[in-house]
Amino acid sequence: MSTSDRSADPQVDALPARRFRDPAYREQAPTLGALRDRIDALDAQIVDLLAARALCVKDATRFKRSSFEVASPRRQIEVYARVRERAAAHAAEFPALPDVVEAAYRVLVAGFIAGEERFFAETEPLDP
Repeated sequence: MSTSDRSADPQVDALPARRFRDPAYREQAPTLGALRDRIDALDAQIVDLLAARALCVKDATRFKRSSFEVASPRRQIEVYARVRERAAAHAAEFPALPDVVEAAYRVLVAGFIAGEERFFAETEPLDP
């Protein structure tokens, strides 16, 4: 096999080249192309859900009195623990999932906090 053969993308309509030894393994799609279509559809749903979450984060700005409250470190800890626990329920099929989910949420939350800090600067306190 030449170097170019090893670095080429797999054929999306070919039969599988490997199989899992676990007899209980459940295939998710018959071809790589079908899997990619499913992944793309899931990505669209994930982006839509993240956009909905972003609107909630933006609105949460109205309830914050300070930049420290925007960062809300205690809330961050709660979110990371909750999503990690939810991912752990799927770890039998994908053992690294809790780590992947927590890492993704740490990046997401950092980005949302940065956005919320900008929104906080665009707000004004309400009179008591």
